[in-house]
Amino acid sequence: MSGLQATSIERRSGVSLWRQIADRILQGIAAGDFAESAALPPEMALAERYGVNRHTVRSAIAALVQEGVLRAEQGRGTFVLSRKRLSYPIGARTRFSTGLQGQTSERHIALLASSVEPASRRIADALKLARGAAVLRLETRGEADGHPVSRATAWFDVRRFAGIDAAMAETGSVTASLRRFGINDYLRQSTVLSARHADAADLADLDLQPGAIVLVTVAVNVTLDGQPIQFSESRFPAERVELKLSAND
Repeated sequence: MSGLQATSIERRSGVSLWRQIADRILQGIAAGDFAESAALPPEMALAERYGVNRHTVRSAIAALVQEGVLRAEQGRGTFVLSRKRLSYPIGARTRFSTGLQGQTSERHIALLASSVEPASRRIADALKLARGAAVLRLETRGEADGHPVSRATAWFDVRRFAGIDAAMAETGSVTASLRRFGINDYLRQSTVLSARHADAADLADLDLQPGAIVLVTVAVNVTLDGQPIQFSESRFPAERVELKLSAND
């Protein structure tokens, strides 16, 4: 059967069968196996292909319809809405807005919450602060063309960046907010990449179904002279975004 990943379904993997089937369909779409508006094979054919019942296939398709990947038309079938994932570059000057430029028409970062807390060892080491020093924690969601494409938690030294939460709420941009504190340019010092299943908070904030995978970046941003200014953990839905490592930017 063309246009579908041939990898087998793992019945004892801990991931529900319908989610695994949804992921196989997503892989085929991301690989370009389906043209925009192409029809998926019928439910019965998919059920036979994966050795499951039609209800399981129907659950996978329903999830992808809800996620905006497929479109179901009564009496006609199910069609591909989105063929390609967004490509988000990770490099020396990683920026949310410019990173998605040319792929989306509207981009911004929404501030969900902010709080002051003592720095854990991990945060203190990243920002070169004393353990327990006060840091400002920002919870944000990156949105593109009205769809959530990232969920991030970032920490800043509260002594230096008091009020950056208000700046973020107003500007919807980390770069524009940092300019208000005299930082006109900054670099990505390090990025650690991993992947995991989305937790309950990410499922809700990124509008995902249980079992969805998120790509995780843990990063430190520094001034041009090497002073750490931001430590962050960002999560990207793997079904919508791919991370592209860039050596030159």
